[in-house]
Amino acid sequence: MLERVILLADDGVPPGSEVALAGEYEALLATAAPDYDFPDFDENTRATTFYTTGTTRAPKGVYFSHRQLVLHTLGVATALALAPDGQRFHRGDVYMPLTPMFHVHAWGMPYIATMIGVKQVYPGRYQPELIAGLIRDEGVTFSHCVPTILQMVLAAPVAQAVDLSHWKVVIGDSAFTAGLCRQALRRGIDAFAGYGMSETCPILTLAQIKPELLAGLADDEEVRLRTKTGLPAPLVDLRVVDADLNDEPHDGQSSGEIVVRAPWLTQGYLNNPEASENLWRGGYLHTQDIGHIDAQGYLQVTDRIKDVIKTGGEWISSLELECLISQHPAVAEVAVIGLPDDKWGERPLAIIVAREGQQAALTVDAIRAHVQGYAERGVISRYAVPENIRIVEAIDKTSVGKYNKKAMREKYAHA
Repeated sequence: MLERVILLADDGVPPGSEVALAGEYEALLATAAPDYDFPDFDENTRATTFYTTGTTRAPKGVYFSHRQLVLHTLGVATALALAPDGQRFHRGDVYMPLTPMFHVHAWGMPYIATMIGVKQVYPGRYQPELIAGLIRDEGVTFSHCVPTILQMVLAAPVAQAVDLSHWKVVIGDSAFTAGLCRQALRRGIDAFAGYGMSETCPILTLAQIKPELLAGLADDEEVRLRTKTGLPAPLVDLRVVDADLNDEPHDGQSSGEIVVRAPWLTQGYLNNPEASENLWRGGYLHTQDIGHIDAQGYLQVTDRIKDVIKTGGEWISSLELECLISQHPAVAEVAVIGLPDDKWGERPLAIIVAREGQQAALTVDAIRAHVQGYAERGVISRYAVPENIRIVEAIDKTSVGKYNKKAMREKYAHA
């Protein structure tokens, strides 16, 4: 039940609304007492409740206790502190989150930043000029964001004059493509992928490069490791399994569903016992993601179960296609979805945004030839080469910047 509404706005001016406001946040804060008597309570008391983003299915409520938030904070802080050089978060950093606070606890990172006592910078609006200016003026060294935010900053003219070589960025919520990773590395950005979901509080893995793999690492191999889904954080029991919950071999090829246990995962879906039971069938949380684990222990998500494209009896990974298309020099953003096809069952549709100044070079024929080249070298099946390609001004996204493939499938259903 809604008890009160507090305004939080950059200019302090309330929007036109019939809702009665209890006050403006900064004004209320200024008049509040400097201390508060926090009552003691059981650590298993529910601390947060929010809804999944619903990019592939209907949103569901998830919830977490105070104990779970503390354990997630300690587990992820440990993972980020273990890297010997780079890909770290420590007391010398200046932290600026670039994911909304309402979205999965801003990936839990503000709790870690507060626990270790680092300087925190909050941008308010995610405008590339503002972000670049704060990195320069406040000495920001650690952030996290979806790929589209990083792409915006890299493309902003004002960012060209800003030294980004001290900036570490965790990329999540959508696949971190090889093309975007190369752009970031060219600017000296220490960018690497992270993985989790609303149901997992969220962080499960981080794509940190093991020290023994660093020596003599070729550029392409570094990109491959940074864009992998990553290594499980401490206390995360992560498996890739078949339909009977048997483990798939760790050979970097054998795929299955990713299932997981950790002390901070949601216990179920709010007021939805049937979905909760299905989420935790067999004693593991089912992520609905497909992936594989290699001999070094790195997880690679290859697709969402609902996003895999089945064409002519063959399975096509939309994420793999996105990664390959992203490496065309004229591509800024790309999303791939499957659409119904009378002959093949489904066929991929590639939705692409051109890089600034590269609109003339981005043509349907150029993209098709680019992907065909990978098929001829055996990187992907020839069935994966998309006939359907849309060049658009913008790709559908959610309020937190994730690609909204559910909306895209509805929008382009008759393309």
